[in-house]
Amino acid sequence: MVRGRVDLGVTARALTTMDASNYRRVPLGVVAPRDADDVAAVLAVCRTYGVPVVPRGGGTSIAGQATGAGIVLDFTRHMRSLVSVDAAARTAVVQPGVVLDVLRDAVAPHGLTFGPDPSTHSRCTLGGMIGNNACGAHSVAWGTTADNVRDLTVVGAGGERHFLARGRQNSTTPVGLDDFVIRHLSALRTGYPQDLPRRISGYAMDALLPERGADAARAFCGSEGTLGVVTEATVRLVESPPARALAVLGYADESAAAEAAPALLPHHPLTVEGMAADLVRVRGGAGLPRGGAWLFVETGGTTQAEARSRAGELVRAGGALDSLVVSDPAGLRALWRIREDAAGTATRMPDGTEAWPGWEDCAVPPARLGGYLREFRSLLSSYGLHGTPYGHFGDGCIHVRIDFDLLTPAGVGRFRAFSEDLADLVVAHGGSLSGEHGDGQARAELLPKMYGSELVGLFAEFKDLWDPDGILNPGILARPARLDENLRFEVLPKRPVDVEFGYPDDGGDFSAAVRRCVGVAKCRSIHGSSQDVMCPSFRATGEEEHSTRGRARLLHEMLAGEVVTDGWRSHEVRDALDLCLSCKGCRSDCPVGVDMATYKAEFLHHHYAGRRRPAAHYALGRLPEWLRLAAPLAPVVNAAARVRPLAALVKRIAGIAPERAIPPLAPRTFLRGLRGLRGLRGLRGPRGSRGRRSASGGAAVLLWPDTFTNHLSPEVGRAALRVLADAGIGAEIPAGRVCCGLTYVSTGQLDRAKVVLRHTLDAMEPYLGEAGRPVVVLEPSCAAALRTDLPELLPDDPRAARLAASVRTFAEALEECAPGWSPPRLDRPVAGQTHCHQHAVLGDAAERRLREKAGLTGGLSGGCCGLAGNFGFERGHWEVSLACAEDQLLPAVRAAAPGTEILADGYSCRTQLAQLAGRRARHLAEVLAEGLGAGPGEEG
Repeated sequence: MVRGRVDLGVTARALTTMDASNYRRVPLGVVAPRDADDVAAVLAVCRTYGVPVVPRGGGTSIAGQATGAGIVLDFTRHMRSLVSVDAAARTAVVQPGVVLDVLRDAVAPHGLTFGPDPSTHSRCTLGGMIGNNACGAHSVAWGTTADNVRDLTVVGAGGERHFLARGRQNSTTPVGLDDFVIRHLSALRTGYPQDLPRRISGYAMDALLPERGADAARAFCGSEGTLGVVTEATVRLVESPPARALAVLGYADESAAAEAAPALLPHHPLTVEGMAADLVRVRGGAGLPRGGAWLFVETGGTTQAEARSRAGELVRAGGALDSLVVSDPAGLRALWRIREDAAGTATRMPDGTEAWPGWEDCAVPPARLGGYLREFRSLLSSYGLHGTPYGHFGDGCIHVRIDFDLLTPAGVGRFRAFSEDLADLVVAHGGSLSGEHGDGQARAELLPKMYGSELVGLFAEFKDLWDPDGILNPGILARPARLDENLRFEVLPKRPVDVEFGYPDDGGDFSAAVRRCVGVAKCRSIHGSSQDVMCPSFRATGEEEHSTRGRARLLHEMLAGEVVTDGWRSHEVRDALDLCLSCKGCRSDCPVGVDMATYKAEFLHHHYAGRRRPAAHYALGRLPEWLRLAAPLAPVVNAAARVRPLAALVKRIAGIAPERAIPPLAPRTFLRGLRGLRGLRGLRGPRGSRGRRSASGGAAVLLWPDTFTNHLSPEVGRAALRVLADAGIGAEIPAGRVCCGLTYVSTGQLDRAKVVLRHTLDAMEPYLGEAGRPVVVLEPSCAAALRTDLPELLPDDPRAARLAASVRTFAEALEECAPGWSPPRLDRPVAGQTHCHQHAVLGDAAERRLREKAGLTGGLSGGCCGLAGNFGFERGHWEVSLACAEDQLLPAVRAAAPGTEILADGYSCRTQLAQLAGRRARHLAEVLAEGLGAGPGEEG
């Protein structure tokens, strides 16, 4: 009897068809075991019926070994405990589902860490790291996972329990293993390449040699789920230097950087990482020293001065063209983010074309890396291919994504031919086909080139000792599948799907947009950067289907039509997208720019085409229309909303969460109140200056009267006009009715959104002829909709692009139109939140500079407030909305000292704070306007 969750449903299967590789295999179901007994029970059933079993951690494997056609064991739900920590012995006992950063955070107070740290450290699991013998940037100092595992508890394919450790007398291994080692001593001693720190390919059977300590745990590491299932591991910990510095060394190209790397190793650096300019250009290389390639060389010390001194030694030893030493935490995070995001950013070439793994992590002896890279570049060129090398230069390990054509038979054929030639090149340099991520399906077929047929034959015999029925991850390592089988692109439509958005970065192809998700799963990060937004719903629920990756997988399977069979009408996809907040955080935080908010709007448009929609779509999706109708009756509407039975009835009819209070309407809209402001078209500032005019004589800026400002928070608009006037900036309001269409887009009412946006463009046409005239949008979500949704929904209307290019945030307009203006000095701390759409689409650099000039100190939190426009008001979303707010926003506000100014430029954020924390937050414009003192006469 399995006590854990057994799920044979469509969603569970669709979510696990792929990992972060090029491969796809459809499982029969997913089991989340609670303990080792559950694992044994699953294996017993599967052994009886001949069903394959695939252990899976974070699903970030890049060679295809975390996919399977049978039962997938998901360890991230239940078997994710940190069992114990022994700081004195520097060990920890973990279950396989523990995320690496959970372990690292737990041992950090003891000055310890787990040495291997792949770039996926915020979501990869210890079980997956053991399965792949993962390494990471610090392997030059602390080695691979195999170097840091003391012992393992494993359930074998037959249900037997193995304890694996160093020394034959300390281990319980499969019957016949000792005899296997004795019979093949010669092959085990001579068949493996030497002096290769990143030899990950194949089974590490040589670890069982008596002169190597007969280390069964080490031999098991890197077996990719083919020998047994880890249920518990004791891992070694290392001292973590309390201070660190990073020397960034610039070289002419990556070969020069690679040739410089070995000379740095005698100085005992913590990292020697390399990357070339063609990758950095994808992310932007601001702040890097001169060069066409760089080494990131980290040093440690007991003090920052000691760490910087060691970094200086490396600068002197590196022979670089230029260098930079950074030791402040913010600078270190910014530089390391470029490197850690590379697994995703490398999937796009500088020109935006797609690139894929498959030859992601070959390794050669470090002394031969420079020559290998030159020949590798030459081989790429001979095939007309392009790649962006980066990786662990100190260990001779190179990561690269290559622009293979994996969509056509000819392209797949070239992929195979290149793979065979590259394997020959790696072997000629004494290297390993895998230097970190394992062989999986991507490289195992070519292992005879590296090891010869005799040793590869022993791999099969070795596996049979552990798994005589062949149910554990078949097709991986031993008797492997072909490297060009099971490609995940084969099932996608061969022609573009008819869609509403333009998808300009994907050639208008929705399938290409969905293909953006390569599975590196940054959206599953357990606690990410304090400034990250993605993915609030996953952080709230912990469910894969509510991550950006999970939703992308379901959309992929919807397009494939094999697992998800009802296309746009799919309930599985609809339910997964239901908890997407449309925060757009993935648009900026996802290394490859997946934009799930747009995909959700697209899906909802097709899903509900010709069908009745949820009540909230009519009530909240058409909010601008209802607010215009209600505006003349605002006092009556507000009074009715305070009558609880009546409010409850309205919320029930409108599909609004019963826990929500209905926000009050402004007694007088912003536009009506403008009648009381003197000199609207040339507002005279308090200092007596005439408002700055545009070149044609009109006001310098247009102030966009968005729905939220106009009907719900007109005080923000009035404050913005006062500040603009004080800065000498003339402001004008568009004469016609305008709307960004946000609420229609977020609910997938795209036909209506297009009508609204075309009407808006008609109203704005008289203003769009003035090149460079800023349109100031106070509500970040409306600004983001105009900047992105408008041109993507109406790509053939040139007015859309002109309006999008004219959009400015409040701070951007002040900085652009009045660069010499000095805001009032307020000198107080701030707390609150950067709006998620501003973070994802607009950027907040101008806001940060404006706050600094005004003496508003401290930073704003990242994350999403959880209200997110209509999302938090919809019935069924209350708990997730609350959990999102509790992730970053509410804790930051509660921790704020008395007298702290609470800032939130978004109406949703301010409403969430008022309803959940009882705190009044203000737009930056309101705070600055208050600092100006008494304002001009106004009404309302």
